[in-house]
Amino acid sequence: MRRLALALSLILLALPAYAVQPDEVLDDPVLEERARELSQGLRCLVCRNENIDDSNAPLARDLRLLVRERLVAGDSDAQALDFIVARYGEYVLLKPPLKGSTLLLYAAGPLMLLLAAIGATVYLRRRATAQPVTEAGLDADEEARLREILKD
Repeated sequence: MRRLALALSLILLALPAYAVQPDEVLDDPVLEERARELSQGLRCLVCRNENIDDSNAPLARDLRLLVRERLVAGDSDAQALDFIVARYGEYVLLKPPLKGSTLLLYAAGPLMLLLAAIGATVYLRRRATAQPVTEAGLDADEEARLREILKD
């Protein structure tokens, strides 16, 4: 029974702890839901690949408050995101939009995989067609020198 309790407590500790503080939660449940959805797509600038809802960093809290402030002010979701992107740059978005400046980011992974596959194919084909190295026998002088070395 103690093992089960320990296992359950470890599972509960492993679940993500949401960093949204009670004083940040909006009274209007619709606005709060919108704020949570927007926060899921915003990157914590301190924690890197963690959204601001899950981060305990002070900057993440400031961003959560800013999102809620913009929504309370009457901004649409797009306007609130545009405001934050204008202030912090596209890096704040966990999934940046596909456009010229981010196209390289999206294409880099598949391009590197393609280049690696081409390189591996060329290497394996060259290796398969290469002439095998034949072992040449020792001439008489080399054999005599080898016997001399082995005697010592």
